Amino acid sequence: MDGVKSSRGVADIENPSSRHLSQETVEMLIRRSQEAKEKAYCPYSNFRVGAALLTLDNSVFTGCNVENACYNLGVCAERNALSKAVSEGYRSFKAIAVGSDLSDQFISPCGGCRQFMREFGSKWEVYLSKADGSYRMMTVDELLPVSFGPEDLTMKKLSDIPAEY
Repeated sequence: MDGVKSSRGVADIENPSSRHLSQETVEMLIRRSQEAKEKAYCPYSNFRVGAALLTLDNSVFTGCNVENACYNLGVCAERNALSKAVSEGYRSFKAIAVGSDLSDQFISPCGGCRQFMREFGSKWEVYLSKADGSYRMMTVDELLPVSFGPEDLTMKKLSDIPAEY
């Protein structure tokens, strides 16, 4: 875990209008995602991705993509960073920055990563970046509209489901 403590950043996590991070914090996250990309293990795609995840207490967890010869067993940078944070007891997040070597477009999380991020809320920020440090900010909700999350499991269901398998 990489700890970054700052009085800057999110003032009120429940109020989306005050959630925006300071420019300094955003730049730090993007820089950390680019640094994490350097550790990527991607001998098959040669497509390096890094992520830097910011917790509510301003700790930062980084992750990189890790490929596998059995392609579907690879792990994306975003899920890697989230899993590291969850394994240390974190469940709420302010933001994640995603970095790659792309120069003509912003890197965007895959569908699986979007759903994985959604597990931990839909209102936190995702910074899609380019190799030069420029970025676009979106929320998880904007990346995965009309999403399915933990709260959907508590919605009313049919009480009697026929067992006709």
